[in-house]
Amino acid sequence: MTDLEANIALTDLSQDKDYKYTLPHCLSSNESDNNVENASNKFNIQESTEPPGRIYTSGTNNEYIYIGRQKFLADDLRRAFGGTLEPGLAPEPRHKFANPVPLGLSAFALTTFVLSLCNAGAQGIDIPNVVVGLAMFYGGLVQLIAGIWEIALENTFGGTALCSYGGFWLSFGAIYIPWFGILDAYKEKESDLGNALGIYLLGWTIFTFGLCLCTLKATLMFFALFFLTAITFLLLAIANFTGNHHVQVAGGVVGTLDAFTAWYNAWSGIATRQNSYIIAHPIQLPTNNRIIGEL
Repeated sequence: MTDLEANIALTDLSQDKDYKYTLPHCLSSNESDNNVENASNKFNIQESTEPPGRIYTSGTNNEYIYIGRQKFLADDLRRAFGGTLEPGLAPEPRHKFANPVPLGLSAFALTTFVLSLCNAGAQGIDIPNVVVGLAMFYGGLVQLIAGIWEIALENTFGGTALCSYGGFWLSFGAIYIPWFGILDAYKEKESDLGNALGIYLLGWTIFTFGLCLCTLKATLMFFALFFLTAITFLLLAIANFTGNHHVQVAGGVVGTLDAFTAWYNAWSGIATRQNSYIIAHPIQLPTNNRIIGEL
């Protein structure tokens, strides 16, 4: 028999909300009774006197979930269902690898922070070339490695996001490196440069909004990360199309907020009860199996 996979419909009786989780690889049929007992202890399973088959929640904040006569901590189940790209809810790895997401998000955050302050005109800076080193090595190479690491951990979304934005920073840095000849190609017709950069940023806007739709059932700060990234790309695309400096400044301000959001998500994956007195408190967005439509 293969590993047991159970769909658990969780019903909050006080609010009439339905939640559905998929319990992956919890117990196998070839595990001994001792392994079953150890797994039960790990998830803090307790016996209940309620009739079998009934699923409900209890506790001040609905922190306990009863499945028949067994009692689970909701946080334990949530960690089991979360993806590794949600650092604050990441399950314990089954591989001999650490979670690469905090590294990738940190690289994205710092590079975005520096470029956004330049776009906002902080300290009167007009030339953003200082970001080239960060874009090539930290936001680019390091984030790309973190994305490949995520693919090795079998996280498709995480690998797609981190590898893509690592590629973005590498391509962005290449624009300002004379060896690639990108800026020199527009010397005879500089008016095309703004439109070309606008199209470039618009493509990243569309891609980011697509990823943002995949975070609507994640945590609030994780959704905010992709939403602010998409808005930043959009504002910078408009600024390049129109040449409006005020829109560029707005893009820099939103990008700075986006950088702090990325740092928060990275920190939530690093700070634990073992190493910090302050830990993140993930706010889970409403989630269920309903979909608006199919494309």
